[in-house]
Amino acid sequence: MFDLDKWQEIGATMQKNKLRTFLTAFGVFWGIFMLVLLLGAGKGLENGVYNRFGDGAKNSIFIWSGKTAVAHKGLKPGREIKFTNEDLRAIEREVAELNMMAPRNRVFGEYTINYKKQNGSYMVFGISPEYQEMSGERVYRGRLLNQYDEAEKRKVVVLGEMASKVLFGEQDPIGEYVNIRGIHFKVVGTFKVSGNNSSRREERAYIPFSTLQGAFNQPNQVQLMLLTAKDGVPAAVMEERLRDLLSQRHKFSGEDDMALGVENTEEEYLKVQGLFNGIKIFVWIVGIGTLIAGIVGVSNIMLIIVKERTREIGVRKALGATPFSIVSLILQESVVITAFSGYMGLLAGTGLLALMEYMLVSSGAEMAFFGSPEVDFGVALAATVLLVLSGAIAGLVPALKAANIKPIEALRAD
Repeated sequence: MFDLDKWQEIGATMQKNKLRTFLTAFGVFWGIFMLVLLLGAGKGLENGVYNRFGDGAKNSIFIWSGKTAVAHKGLKPGREIKFTNEDLRAIEREVAELNMMAPRNRVFGEYTINYKKQNGSYMVFGISPEYQEMSGERVYRGRLLNQYDEAEKRKVVVLGEMASKVLFGEQDPIGEYVNIRGIHFKVVGTFKVSGNNSSRREERAYIPFSTLQGAFNQPNQVQLMLLTAKDGVPAAVMEERLRDLLSQRHKFSGEDDMALGVENTEEEYLKVQGLFNGIKIFVWIVGIGTLIAGIVGVSNIMLIIVKERTREIGVRKALGATPFSIVSLILQESVVITAFSGYMGLLAGTGLLALMEYMLVSSGAEMAFFGSPEVDFGVALAATVLLVLSGAIAGLVPALKAANIKPIEALRAD
């Protein structure tokens, strides 16, 4: 393997046939380059779409009430369904699949939040502390809402970072008071959000759910619930259980989609996962197909080389060269061409992906469905192993053909 004479001979052969060697190597280079580029672009698309889910729970369900669209047990359609605090307690008590639940109400309309001479029109929501964890809001300054705020109905508020910048500029908002519809709330923190509509979600203000119910005349009302299932329990199973329970409590048909609004994020997440699994398979098929075309080219060229060197191989065998030495010589030349050109393709592909990521980051551009294009270490390692095996396979048939050449016939060849 480390015979210097063999390596010098391989180098001399390549030097003698520069154009042929280059064209042969380019086929493998292009195959690996396209494989890496497709995998990286696919990963960038995957990252972009997954980023839209943000940091929120991937097995969550949003539920809100609506109006009945079908008659049920003698009751006419068009009835407005209204959830209450008792529904929250019933769900906690009777839905065994439930892991966490958080109600959310909104102060009706977009009301102006004032701080001294600054003001901004932002949506104000009342939430329980669990809501922030489940929906993906992350503390930026100060703290988020806690159980004491909820239990004691404190007049505290957490601002989205975009809202905070408008109201306070570069000033630290923690401990200051803002006016929301004539009521003063103490700012205890600000939050940031990643994922879909992050800037828009940072233009919100959150106050304790119990405070909103009492201060803004929404006693015993629940507009929306966010729920997550226990580990190992599909969210769809919990959804069916919730439909049965709420339809019994509010006397509407479980098949009435207008009476109960549901958004199952786990279903959307699984659909996206299935889509990208299909994309990965397609990319590998296309990339490997391109690589195989290059390998076939290498194999064909090696067959030509063997034919050209038939007399030389015959002389070698006549002088005592073993079949193994002949096979190893051809295999080494094939592996060198394939591995080197493939490695250069790997470097070029990863370099281009790194350049694309650098340009995205430096420009500050945010593409809705495209994130950081990348190829992980496992893929790079697999590509390297594939290169070596491909080179060996490409040279195997020509090498065996060379090993089977009979010295007498080789010496007679033209």
